[in-house]
Amino acid sequence: MPKTKLLLVEDDQSQAALLALEIRRAGFDVEPVKSGEDAVAKLAGTLYDAIVTDLRLGGGMDGLQVLREAKRAQPEAEVLVITGHGSIDSAVDAMKHGAFDYLTKPVQPEELMLVLQKALDHRSLLGEVRRLREEVKGKYSFEGIVYSSPEMGRVLELVRKVAATDATVLIQGESGTGKELIARAIHENSARRTGAFVAINCGALPEGLLESELFGHVKGSFTGADRNKRGLFEEASGGTLFLDEISETTPGLQVKLLRALQEGEVRRVGDNHPVRVSARVVAATNKDLGKLAREGKFREDLFYRLKVFPIDLPPLRVRPTDILPLAEHFLRKARKKMAAKATRFAHEAAGALQSYAWPGNVRELEHAVERALIMASGPTVMAEDLPPEVLPPSLAAPPKAGAPLEEMEKTHILDVLQACKGNQAEAAKKLGIGRNTLWRKLKKYGVDAK
Repeated sequence: MPKTKLLLVEDDQSQAALLALEIRRAGFDVEPVKSGEDAVAKLAGTLYDAIVTDLRLGGGMDGLQVLREAKRAQPEAEVLVITGHGSIDSAVDAMKHGAFDYLTKPVQPEELMLVLQKALDHRSLLGEVRRLREEVKGKYSFEGIVYSSPEMGRVLELVRKVAATDATVLIQGESGTGKELIARAIHENSARRTGAFVAINCGALPEGLLESELFGHVKGSFTGADRNKRGLFEEASGGTLFLDEISETTPGLQVKLLRALQEGEVRRVGDNHPVRVSARVVAATNKDLGKLAREGKFREDLFYRLKVFPIDLPPLRVRPTDILPLAEHFLRKARKKMAAKATRFAHEAAGALQSYAWPGNVRELEHAVERALIMASGPTVMAEDLPPEVLPPSLAAPPKAGAPLEEMEKTHILDVLQACKGNQAEAAKKLGIGRNTLWRKLKKYGVDAK
């Protein structure tokens, strides 16, 4: 691993020698130069992690000019300035122009190394933040969404157009079609991408808790409310609030959601004072929200408020050309996580994947690929490695004599549970069933289902 590289700009030879010695003792590589002009020449040809410069230098260029040139040529490098006691104002001015910190003469080596380490840690942290942002952008940008079908192409064209606005979006699609992925793509390609993306499943909490989560509460508003709490509308202010399974909200909560959307303000539970919020709302449902509204099971005014820009996600069965690209993507993803050997699908396995209807859509496909990777014993995923329900009758293994369907189900469930190392929540997710359902089945099989 290359050493951290520093540029030291100091026209006092004895001071430069002392500082360079301490920097090298700390394990860093340092290049001392005597003038601002020499520093600019070095910056043109060598990359540095940090620059340490005196503000007053002999020659025509001072330390402030070195700082400006460094920030222009190498904006990611941190700059420390050294100043005399009589020029603190100049040091403060340097910080306004991008210096990380300043030190006053005489510079103590211990102080220099402490501030220098802070600067390098700050640079490292900013680099990690940039990397994570690029990773998120790559995952949720249009290029990061795996598809080849014209149906998904049309969906992403809608995403592209609406992302540039602040319009409320309603995403409708069957379970497992990737509604949250589309919601994140809208956020990451919008002007709000530097704000928070906050997601909540509206069907996962009872009304009282959901109201507190969304709108917040004040201390003493209910038993256990021992402090004020900001709601998710406030947390997402300046960003995007994703309301998944919006159809599961109660009529009472729907009234409050409507007010929040119309007026751009919320009231915390137990508080009479409204709080202004600026969260873009993207809602999603696996049900026909229009039908529910017509039947009086969902507020019609809220439905139309949410349906400013509707996006319908097609199920996987109507876009079969996406199945293999997605399966190969999930194979690569799972290989990294599991350190598995298989790198490709056998012809029969690929054919089985393409011919299956995928009622659980993309989520079911991902879990099937993960299960197949666990079962595969070589570099190729064979048809028999896939879940039994995926295989067409021509490839399905004949049932063992006297083995009823229930016995086959039991074997499959126990295999998945073993692959998940006994983690019932993970096993239920891979099987596509609720955890309570898995618990009942294990209890029926006589398996310890704690």
